Amino acid sequence: MRARGAVFEECDTFGAALPLTTQVVPSWIGADGRDALAISPDGALLASGHGHELSLWDMATGSALRILSGHSDLVKSIAFSPDGCSLASASADCTVRLWDVATGNLLCALRGHSRCVTSVAFSPDGMTLTSGSLDGTVRLWQVATCHEIGVIQGHAHGVTAVAFAPGGDKLASGSHDETVRLWQVPSGHVLSVLEGHAQSVASLAFSPDGALLASGARDRTVRLWQVSSGDTARLLDVESAAVTSVAFSPDGGTLAIGALDGKVRLWNVATGDVPCVLEGHSDGVTSVAFSPDGGTLISGSHDKTVRLWQPASGNAQRVLRGRSQRLRGMTMSPDGALIASSTSGGLLQLWQLPSGNALRTLQGQRSNMMDLAFSPDGATLAAGQNDAVVRLWQVGTGEVVQELHGHANHVTSVAFSPDGATLATGSYDNTVRLWSTTTGAQLSVLRAHTGCIRSVAFSPDGTMLASGSVDRTIWLWPIAGKHGARLLKGRGDRVESVAFSPDGVRLASGESDGRVLLWNAQVGVLTDRLPGHSGLVTSVAFSPDGALLASSSYDTSVRLWDVATCEVVRVLRGHSGLVMSVAFWSGGATLVTSSTDGTLRLWDVRTGACLAVLLSLPDGWVAFRPDGRYKLGGDVAGGFWHAANLCRFEPGELDALIPGLRIPDDEPLLPMPAAPGRD
Repeated sequence: MRARGAVFEECDTFGAALPLTTQVVPSWIGADGRDALAISPDGALLASGHGHELSLWDMATGSALRILSGHSDLVKSIAFSPDGCSLASASADCTVRLWDVATGNLLCALRGHSRCVTSVAFSPDGMTLTSGSLDGTVRLWQVATCHEIGVIQGHAHGVTAVAFAPGGDKLASGSHDETVRLWQVPSGHVLSVLEGHAQSVASLAFSPDGALLASGARDRTVRLWQVSSGDTARLLDVESAAVTSVAFSPDGGTLAIGALDGKVRLWNVATGDVPCVLEGHSDGVTSVAFSPDGGTLISGSHDKTVRLWQPASGNAQRVLRGRSQRLRGMTMSPDGALIASSTSGGLLQLWQLPSGNALRTLQGQRSNMMDLAFSPDGATLAAGQNDAVVRLWQVGTGEVVQELHGHANHVTSVAFSPDGATLATGSYDNTVRLWSTTTGAQLSVLRAHTGCIRSVAFSPDGTMLASGSVDRTIWLWPIAGKHGARLLKGRGDRVESVAFSPDGVRLASGESDGRVLLWNAQVGVLTDRLPGHSGLVTSVAFSPDGALLASSSYDTSVRLWDVATCEVVRVLRGHSGLVMSVAFWSGGATLVTSSTDGTLRLWDVRTGACLAVLLSLPDGWVAFRPDGRYKLGGDVAGGFWHAANLCRFEPGELDALIPGLRIPDDEPLLPMPAAPGRD
């Protein structure tokens, strides 16, 4: 066990006890791309942004040490202070946050920008922090007091990059207006406007001597500017992809260029040649940075990895990655005893409640599972998959018992009828299909939608089926020919989710514009609009008594609504990725959510507190509570640990020192909750 920084030189737990004031934090790396990188001035630590969170890594070992959580939207940029004691992060949540590197504690949140903050940079003396935002401004902050000390305006569109000159007397900013501007600090007087790019400027970097400024842009070019004159000194056409990031080596001789083609190019500044192209990422490179000694180059990517390279040879040294996997579908068994969750890699995991133990992984064709549903008796689990097949598993044995063929494209939604005799499926092929669960025969094909089906749901009495589509409509289909089909027109670009209330009177729909709509399902009339989410609503679910409605969204939040008043009762935040599914458990006292951050979370409906997190890893699983108590199974090495400041403790290392930290497998992860309330 090692720690870097001011707090611990070495951690040794043999015969020791942790100080009572030391907080032990359960930690893991989320299943998101690495969109921002920074190396500490001493080269000991690497910081990476993934989703809403930041990770601190030990450069020597490649081990993740600590996760910093607090932003409510994507982390766009990070920077270490010159002394390495503080870390700044910029986010799409319109804030800049300052963190204590040694403890991981939040020092302050800087508020002032009205839109996404795209970039941050410290002045060379560490006394000033600058931030650029899509609101078109550059702001200056006094680090010691966390107060704003200046606002610089001049760009015609959003600011996308900022950088201090080595002398600290100049500041550069790049923008969606395709220009680079040089400003005098602290006056904010514009010194020059550098024009030449044909699309947004994505990244800026000064050479170590301050004579050159590099700018990378979406127009697939990199320009080197003479700072003194504003003239273009050299131009590189990347040709194949937009440029996302540029960084000078410490000696100023090489410029590293990251691009969306997944490659890192090393540009010889003196000759203009590209002697080396680093290949290995499977998706766009988002950030590049050199270590202080120039011996290591790091690159982050949308492929969820950070790669360490030797610039001299072009060889890869190490790949840093998390082990969690993005979750797609999630559903609860009717008796509340099981949760089924599926990953983007095609794994299907069953979890037991209230123990929190992973029961088994169901094996089958490993194509992406788009949606899941339990049969009313809980004995069968249906999965719609992107190979156009619907598969039915016998829950008790984990075996595939039926494969339903008929759709011509991805199967996006599945739902059992209340009596379990019929399965409804929706697909990218614009059709809804009804199947006999006994024989597997296709009973009917419902054609009316002109776009992909996103959700299907039966009414509680089984007489009606609702389907929502990207064609902005909901169709209500009669079962057994009771009435004609009815068309409901949504209000967004697409209808993503539909759900009936327990009495069948109301239908809720989640829309792409962030609203939840409530309909009278009996007559097909829109009754209420529930605005609040800032992103597409992925899932809606009524509580068992029909009093509450839960909605999840791309904005990473979950909202609980009072159905009678249409008011927001509570907003649940904690996921760092898109929230894909919601379901009530234990009579409505607990809400279960799944996210692309790789976790399932259980929430107390009455208080909004997160009760537990379930994490599925490729060869194991972990279930833990916010206080650090945990249980696990299989191989979780590298995927989960406990952090105490900058010390990393692998599972089991603290069990003898902290009584009760490890929860026995036969004990529940959390107690059965009390009845829900809305106080």
